[in-house]
Amino acid sequence: MSGRILVAGVGNVFLSDDAFGVEVVRLLVERPQPPGVQIRDYGIRGVHLVYELLDGYDLFVLVDAAPRGEAPGTVSVLEVELPSPEAQPVIDAHSLTPDAIFGLLSSLGGHSGRNLVVACEPAEVDAGMGLSDPVREALPHAVRAVEEILAQATGAGPEADDREAADEQECMADLTRQLDEPTQEGGAQDAEQADQGGSDRGGTGAGG
Repeated sequence: MSGRILVAGVGNVFLSDDAFGVEVVRLLVERPQPPGVQIRDYGIRGVHLVYELLDGYDLFVLVDAAPRGEAPGTVSVLEVELPSPEAQPVIDAHSLTPDAIFGLLSSLGGHSGRNLVVACEPAEVDAGMGLSDPVREALPHAVRAVEEILAQATGAGPEADDREAADEQECMADLTRQLDEPTQEGGAQDAEQADQGGSDRGGTGAGG
């Protein structure tokens, strides 16, 4: 496959494990990606994401925390078909679930060539910042899952056999550095000001 590819992380960083998609994308934008791949953090700006998808993409990968009855930290890759355009999604402009995102996209006449969801089973979605241990430990696996999807879609060559372990060590080292960094005075952001995770920082992968 070739063409336009969008990887979007969604989630609320003020609801513990709901920030999973935001954290995965943050790790991905720091790593080299195949040409033509856009990687963006949409936070809770689900409607913005849907309008972006109206431009048309050959592959859309949504990264999100999604309860599916699995053990906390379980990462799943799901292929999604758009629902009928006649279906009327329940729209919450600040918190769109994957089903609502695809439903709204379909109702607006949008489509993409292929839709995948990289989902993680959350352990906690109560108010609070920071991922639970099982979900934090799942981050390298989700990063690897997304990169394998992108490699297959763009025809990139396979990684070396020991790359998986190196990827996990790199991701966990990055997370450890963050946890060790002191909080800067005045660095806390109000929930509305922070847009609860959404940003356009580093929004394009290499060559995007």
